[in-house]
Amino acid sequence: MTDFPFQIVGFDLDGTLLDTATDLAHALNHALVQIGRPTVSLERARTFIGGGTGQMLRAALAESGGDEGIDVAALQGVLVGFYATNIARHTALFPGGEAMLEALASRGIHLAIATNKREDLARRLFDELGLTSRFATIIGGDTLGPGRAKPAPDMLHEMVRRCGGGPAAFVGDTTYDVGAARAAAMPVVAVRFGFNDLPADELGADAVIDHFDELVPVLKALAR
Repeated sequence: MTDFPFQIVGFDLDGTLLDTATDLAHALNHALVQIGRPTVSLERARTFIGGGTGQMLRAALAESGGDEGIDVAALQGVLVGFYATNIARHTALFPGGEAMLEALASRGIHLAIATNKREDLARRLFDELGLTSRFATIIGGDTLGPGRAKPAPDMLHEMVRRCGGGPAAFVGDTTYDVGAARAAAMPVVAVRFGFNDLPADELGADAVIDHFDELVPVLKALAR
């Protein structure tokens, strides 16, 4: 038994558990070069991440002239193809991530992923990093079908169902994550080190952390 207040802790992937920015930026820039558009900096690319590859691509196109006359779906396919082939060249857990996952697992907590990244890409990434076995379930932005990705609450409801029910909390870095948790009536922690689309303290989370060393005590405090 454990005195921990949550039986399930769910995580966003990009910018929360994993720093995927460099690999995603390279894929985005590969796609932009194919249509003669200027590339974007790593820091700018970070601000486009969170809503899936389609949203990321559309945001980059909007900054360099829009998408009129461009087959965005085909270009997204180019982006995803490059990304899938180069998915884990620079990606790693954020500092403290491994110890944090171990600390939660040692308490018998079910760990889950709810990401707007496509499920096959999320699974490929976790497989390459040797992390898949740590999670009770991995739910992607396409897992439940159109219109059910974050900030809709559907993925978080499904996460709880797959983990057998019980009190759950979510950890993320963007308005998509906080919005989904709020809609699911679930406590949510935001990370300042992620790809925040607003300043982390303005996302509306119940708590904000600077390092994963803080997560376990912060989650305990949320239940008080």
